[in-house]
Amino acid sequence: MKKLSEREEEIMSILWNDGNPLFIREIIDRMASDGQNRPNFSTIATFVRGLETKGWLAHEMIGNCNRYYPVKSLAEYRVNSLKSMVSRFFGGSYLNLVSTLIGNEKISSDDMEKILGEIERQRKEDES
Repeated sequence: MKKLSEREEEIMSILWNDGNPLFIREIIDRMASDGQNRPNFSTIATFVRGLETKGWLAHEMIGNCNRYYPVKSLAEYRVNSLKSMVSRFFGGSYLNLVSTLIGNEKISSDDMEKILGEIERQRKEDES
C-alpha cells in the first residue's frame, strides 16, 4: 500500500471521520470548516479521482453527481503506515520505535502500563 500525500490523507480523513459517502462539495466544506482557505473544486476533484483510480475510494451516482466513500479502512492505512515508518526509520524493529518513544518521554508510565496490559491480553488471546 503506497503512502498517501498530505492532501490525499486529508481527504481520506474527512471521509473516514464522517462515516458517510460525501460529494466533492461536502468534502470541500469540511476542509474549509477546519480553518483552511476554501480549496478549489477542480483541484479537490482531481485528488478524489486519483484516490479512486488508486483504489482508495469508490463512488455512487446520485442524479448526475458522484458521492464518494472509502474502500480501504483507516485501521488498514494506520497499520500499513506504521509498518512503513518502522521499516524506514527504525530498521524494521518495533522495539527501536518504542525505545525511542520512551527515551523522548513521549509515552507516560501510565500509557506504558496500558501497552503492556494490551500485549498481555493479546498474548492470552493467541494462546486460546
